[in-house]
Amino acid sequence: MSFAFGIGIGTQNQKREWLEVYYQKPLYLPDPTLMEVVRNLLPYRGGNEAIEVSSEQLKALADGLRNAGIDDQAKLADMASESQRPVVITLLEHDEKAANTPEVYLKLHLLSHRLVKPHGVALDGIFAQLPNVAWTNEGAIDLAELPQRQLQARLNDRILEVKSVDKFPQMTDYVVPGGVRIADTARVRLGAYIGEGTTIMHEGFVNFNAGTEGKSMIEGRVSAGVMIGLGSDLGGGCSTMGTLSGGGNIVISVGENCLIGANAGIGIPIGDRCTVEAGLYITAGTKVALLDDKNALVEVVKARDLAGKPDLLFRRNSQNGAVECKTNKTAIELNDILHSHN
Repeated sequence: MSFAFGIGIGTQNQKREWLEVYYQKPLYLPDPTLMEVVRNLLPYRGGNEAIEVSSEQLKALADGLRNAGIDDQAKLADMASESQRPVVITLLEHDEKAANTPEVYLKLHLLSHRLVKPHGVALDGIFAQLPNVAWTNEGAIDLAELPQRQLQARLNDRILEVKSVDKFPQMTDYVVPGGVRIADTARVRLGAYIGEGTTIMHEGFVNFNAGTEGKSMIEGRVSAGVMIGLGSDLGGGCSTMGTLSGGGNIVISVGENCLIGANAGIGIPIGDRCTVEAGLYITAGTKVALLDDKNALVEVVKARDLAGKPDLLFRRNSQNGAVECKTNKTAIELNDILHSHN
């Protein structure tokens, strides 16, 4: 069974190199019948391949898909046959390291269309396949070609607005998932997975291969690789340490119904119903004093020993500055869990 399929409309530079690709209806685990039609009508040799196609090829593909009863993709192929921009058909037989820009964009679309969740698709090596481009009000522009485009715009009494210079575009130029609020769309990258019911306020940021399960309030930073559980809130200016910013291979996550206070942060995964006090940043090596239900010291551990444990309150002692942890079920019970070898 094939992994993914997409009919994409993209942008190329003057050297005919791909800068970006838009897939309106990407498919995850496409129907074998669709793949058979593609094999019969396009020069597809199997494996993972991105094929730039002509208008005639697209019309023939549309007829073949329609005859096979795959009407939505047939309609898309029909419309793409009239495109003034180059069209690519990307077929991924296996979830392997991407070999080109269209393949990367298809995988990013799968995430933002909620077809796969973060860590559900191989994204190693994608930076080498993503060109750094100028994202403008006239689309993606190769940086080497930008000065001429800016001049031409001025000569035509226009101003070319450069919104960002980056390898990743903003998600909403490609996908707007249902049931979400995003106050500043520039702060959510393509490849983010934004669950239904999520609100992202102006200071919230969500990187690619990261996101939210569902109803959440995001006023802090969700770094690459981080997933936020249902019902959790990230306070203003808070941070989650991703795999691109010092987290190494540790997968950082936030459980359900958690609260990370304003300007706080985590470098460990935290379990359900946990709270991190405002302004407190916890890394894996942070020494944490475990307290029982009478605030008596039980043991000092490293924060990594508490990773994924539920019902924890992390706070800083206002008298001596020590990082403390209390649990709804008492630290004594938590201590037993830490030392269990089951």
